[in-house]
Amino acid sequence: MTTGSRPQPPYLRIAEDIRARIDSGRLRPGDKVPSTRQIIDEWGVAMATATKALAALRQHGLVHAVPGTGTLVSDPAAHRRTRPRSPRTTEPAGRERIVRTAIGIADREGRAAVSMRRVAAELGVGTMSLYRHVPDKDEVLRLMADAAFAETPLPGAGHRGWRARLEELARRQWATYRRHPWLAPIALNSLAQPPLLPAGMAHVEWQLATLDGLGLDHRDKLRIAVGLNGYVGGIAMSHSLEAVLTQETGITSRQRHDTDEPEMWHLLGTGRYPNLAAAATSGVELGLDDLFEFGLHNQLNGIEHHLTHREKR
Repeated sequence: MTTGSRPQPPYLRIAEDIRARIDSGRLRPGDKVPSTRQIIDEWGVAMATATKALAALRQHGLVHAVPGTGTLVSDPAAHRRTRPRSPRTTEPAGRERIVRTAIGIADREGRAAVSMRRVAAELGVGTMSLYRHVPDKDEVLRLMADAAFAETPLPGAGHRGWRARLEELARRQWATYRRHPWLAPIALNSLAQPPLLPAGMAHVEWQLATLDGLGLDHRDKLRIAVGLNGYVGGIAMSHSLEAVLTQETGITSRQRHDTDEPEMWHLLGTGRYPNLAAAATSGVELGLDDLFEFGLHNQLNGIEHHLTHREKR
């Protein structure tokens, strides 16, 4: 991480100091490294500098983020044990294996880590051999999204009533988005013209069939299905962005909140935000699962209102 004779940027100097602690054994594998707040206090730098220092350590494989715990020193031996196999395998790299391997990479490291070269390395084959099965990375991403939706089972016939059935599928979709944070940006790059995903089309087909017999025309049924799916995916985008930020910086949302909390309370104490201050002091905490459930309930209420009052409009 050195920069020759040029003066080091502050974040690299901090990263070198922490690395020296790791190399000397003062920080061992599994130990927590200084948090952004501790870096700010110890080195007297700004949040952006502290964030970049941790990101530099993570980029060099020295540390990794553990959600809810912090940034920990990585174990080099464990890294060696999990390195991709060398290109010695004779097992063919079929399309399904390519997609499953790419999903595994994205689940662990985010969508940005997926490349044809990286997938080939994981499979232990030459990069060019992948092109016999998929034309490019964009197609791999599309197939990944389709495979993710395919693992989301459609509710069975035992779910009675349109509302209970739509609600159950929405929850299953949400669970899939939570399991694969990289999915939402691929599936929702355009709500009106999403990528062609046969498994996703099966979801919409099931929703349209669920709405059949309620007196809705084809346009309204499609609006309801696409709008509900857009709501679920929209909440999932927040989850995706949070995961990407954690992967890029090595700092969890809880750590960012803890760092920003003093400034937040200072602003709330100015009297400029009385309603926000009242909400904050009431002890209310908003998580994505809570927001999802609240919004889903109101989405379904809106559909029910439309069904009840459409004759009067």
